[in-house]
Formats: sequence, C-alpha cells, structure tokens
Amino acid sequence: MKISSKKRNLIIGGYIVPVVLGLGAIAIRADAQNAAVPNAAVPAISHFAAQPGDEDLGNRVKTALHADPYFYDKHVTVSVEKGSVVLRGFVFSGWELRDALRIAKKAAGNTPVIDDLDIQLGGRS
Repeated sequence: MKISSKKRNLIIGGYIVPVVLGLGAIAIRADAQNAAVPNAAVPAISHFAAQPGDEDLGNRVKTALHADPYFYDKHVTVSVEKGSVVLRGFVFSGWELRDALRIAKKAAGNTPVIDDLDIQLGGRS
C-alpha cells in the first residue's frame, strides 16, 4: 500500500506556494489470473494512444464546464489521457475548484477525473 499526500499550488502575489491537502491511500492489487498470462499472449496496447471515445468524453466534459452558469471555464483545459479526464489550468477559489471537479465527474460518469488545477487569487482576467 502506498500512502501519498495531495499537493496543490496556490499562487499568491506571483509566488507559488505548495499546499498539502491531505493523505490518501492507494492500494494496488495484482489479479492472480492476469499474472499467470505470459507477455506474448497479451496484445500490445499503447497507454498514450487515444482510445475510441476519448474525444467524445473530452468534449462532453468541456461542454458541461462551459454550460454551467456559475463556473468560469476560460482558464481550464480538458484532456483525456490514459483513460482518465485531466483538468489543467487555474481557478480563482477553492469553491471554483470544487465546482470544476463536481461538474467534470458528473459529465465523465465512471471515468476517473484527475485534478491538475491551481488556485490563483486576485480575480478574473
């Protein structure tokens, strides 16, 4: 079991201040059936190649963020990488960060959403 802390960068007056948000545990489980399969029997799949439906998923999340009347999405980009939705850019408050994650998770369904957003204080530009 690997225990890690989630870090967030907070931008205050042009300085980046790292903030630790909490501890989370990640457990990795090896499936006994898959461990017994030799490598030659497993088809080669690139984890970096776009999977079918990735573009639709990304567009669905982008549309949901843009359609929300209370969320300012100008500084947030959405991409789909390795089967997960990744949010990058910055928001202006912790509330906007939570809104972005809530909206993206609802639009993504069962697909994991990775938060790579920063909080920038000082208003919208």
